Amino acid sequence: MAAAEDELLLPRLPELFETSKQLLDEVEIAAEPTGSRIIQDKVFKGLDLLKKAAEMLSQLDLFSQNEDLEEIASTDLKYLMVPAFQGAFAMKQVSPSKRLDHLWWAREHFLNYLTQCQYYHVAKFELPQTKTNLAENNTADSSMAYPSIVAMASQRQAKKERYKQKKEVEHRLSALKSAVESGQADDEHVREYYLLHLRRWIGISLEEIESIDKEIKILREKDSTNEASTSQSSHQDRPPMKPFVLTQNVAQAKVFGAGYPSLASMTVNDWYEQHRKFGALPDQGIATTMSEFKRAAQQQEDQEHEEEEEDEQAVRRAREWDDWKDTHPRGCGNRQNMG
Repeated sequence: MAAAEDELLLPRLPELFETSKQLLDEVEIAAEPTGSRIIQDKVFKGLDLLKKAAEMLSQLDLFSQNEDLEEIASTDLKYLMVPAFQGAFAMKQVSPSKRLDHLWWAREHFLNYLTQCQYYHVAKFELPQTKTNLAENNTADSSMAYPSIVAMASQRQAKKERYKQKKEVEHRLSALKSAVESGQADDEHVREYYLLHLRRWIGISLEEIESIDKEIKILREKDSTNEASTSQSSHQDRPPMKPFVLTQNVAQAKVFGAGYPSLASMTVNDWYEQHRKFGALPDQGIATTMSEFKRAAQQQEDQEHEEEEEDEQAVRRAREWDDWKDTHPRGCGNRQNMG
């Protein structure tokens, strides 16, 4: 008796689906940021409700691969969208450390929904690659410098077709919505209404998977870059190695390598000019002692210093004379004997 009462208290499948659908609509049109507490609470609640709905669908065995789309009741068609709703909620989760896991989980549910729709021939479309095939193709594409022009053109054409179909589906849905939700539509219009929803979510799932694949590629490249920078920083923490020069023998190192005892401080011409000034060249007579050599160098230095001082004094006197002429015009001297 108690078990029967608990079963009556449990939410039914239609309630789980409609509540989760309403939460998804609220999240999609919300003005608050996706990372806000209000939105994230709705996301977690929607995922929980859809998980219960998926378990209930599995227990009821509502959809079978042994039946066609025409054999499914019109009111049950909407439950095919449960995996798509799960993927949409998963994309709204905010957790940078688990972002890659959320992307893979959402992609798996979108792909599950598309696989079901393709099996029941809901619409014609090309099924995206699985996780294994995607990883293999990413490895192969990394060796290609440029994407195929034909592939880019086909993708662009497919996007245009999906956009056109999306507008047509949304227009037809808006026309049927009021009649179906009010319960005034017949079975034919109810079936058309839910089939249009299925086709609409096919386009959404294809676009989401395309976006997910791009984001996964970016996150993988970011992780590989971080690993390379981490390994590089660990190498930089090591003490620097002392530079060395590979030489054939010690004599070669002394002449050509870093082991040369000293570097030249002047050129040969500079050395010759200096000794010529001091009269220390062989044809000028050799200075008798080192002190005489130093004395001659000091005298040369003093002479250059005196010449610099004389030049400075001459420049100063010339400036003073120019200043005096500016303040004393010509003929402004003694004017007593001028009539």
